[in-house]
Amino acid sequence: MQVQLDYGRTGLTVELPDENVVKCLRYQSAKPLEAPEAVVAERLERPTGAPPLAELARGRADACILICDITRPVPHGTILAPLLATLEEAGIPRERILLLVATGMHRPSTPSELIEMVGREIVAKYRIESHCGQDLGAHVLLGESPRGVPVWIDRRYVEADLKIATGLIEPHFMAGFSGGRKLICPGVAALETIKVWHSPAFLEHPNARSGCLKGNPVHEENTHIARMAGCDFIVNVVLDARRQILSVVAGDMEAAFLDGVAFARHPVTDTLPEPVDIVVTSSAGYPLDTTYYQSVKGMVGALPILKPGGTIVLAASMTDGIGSDDFQRLFKENESAESFMRRILETDYFVMDQWQLEELAKVLRHGRVKVVTDGLPGEVLSDLFVEPAASVEQAVACALVEYGPTATIAVIPKGPYVMAEIESSSD
Repeated sequence: MQVQLDYGRTGLTVELPDENVVKCLRYQSAKPLEAPEAVVAERLERPTGAPPLAELARGRADACILICDITRPVPHGTILAPLLATLEEAGIPRERILLLVATGMHRPSTPSELIEMVGREIVAKYRIESHCGQDLGAHVLLGESPRGVPVWIDRRYVEADLKIATGLIEPHFMAGFSGGRKLICPGVAALETIKVWHSPAFLEHPNARSGCLKGNPVHEENTHIARMAGCDFIVNVVLDARRQILSVVAGDMEAAFLDGVAFARHPVTDTLPEPVDIVVTSSAGYPLDTTYYQSVKGMVGALPILKPGGTIVLAASMTDGIGSDDFQRLFKENESAESFMRRILETDYFVMDQWQLEELAKVLRHGRVKVVTDGLPGEVLSDLFVEPAASVEQAVACALVEYGPTATIAVIPKGPYVMAEIESSSD
């Protein structure tokens, strides 16, 4: 059978043996909004759990709006046009509105990325700046969260008179779902906050996984942190497989977010009756698959449907390489994922971005990973604790030799954007 995987900007067509493929896991059918910008405007007027945005904005001296960086396919233009118009009509001058890119620990956005993200008109008319998590002096210490995380939040956001967060609600491999509180932590938090919140004490918890909010310490703690920082209003969207808007939620940071999660669960979830030997997946294509760092999410997304000892075949473009210098350093300083895990669990070893290697270690404890990419040579991939493959077809053929001709295969063309589950464990 022929399957189109999300890969880079163009996709990747692969041929898989019909007799082995159990199922392609996909988004469930849902009708996109016909006039999404009008729906955003309506939600601003009739939000969930909060007064209308225009009412909140009246009399405010300034506003800070958090937006996602290039790694998230958020339809910023659709969200921001009515939002910015509402703020200005309510009396906040344009020059007193800041769009703050909630990069977390990612690099700052480039000028061309900003244009791609929000459009030339907004770039020309509004002040847009990027958060820098490693500049502690640019943050304010708000105290400690209930589990002892020091809460350092970007001063520009903390001191804003009106605080707004925008974003996308989709499955997230640590926090359950993205969106809502996540634009604040990790979005505009300092490294001193993130390194504790992303420590093994949180990430090794069994509920720190995709789709899980109840009892998930990652979700619970960044919700507390966001409350400490304050958030007057959120605007979040849910997208379909073609990145069209299915739903818009707005209003109170927690109530509107939970409404969005409740809606999102159905279209993004697909199930299998039992685990398979081989999972062929992606890292959801551009913009999520531009680095090896981000592509780990595709590997983790396949875990719930993979038999112990099975193989994940991941296709990702990785056009921007491995990731940060710190992330690359982790592979040079640790001979294996297991030796790395012993180090972070038994000593005070810390390197920024280590949380992504910790997630990769979860995958490698469970099975093997073969990676197909045009972005990195095979010898580099071999040093990243995975196995290089020339093609998806070749990787699958090798796995079938190992597991036998009756081995089962599942395919997740959109990678971590689809929440793959076994039927008995689905929510």
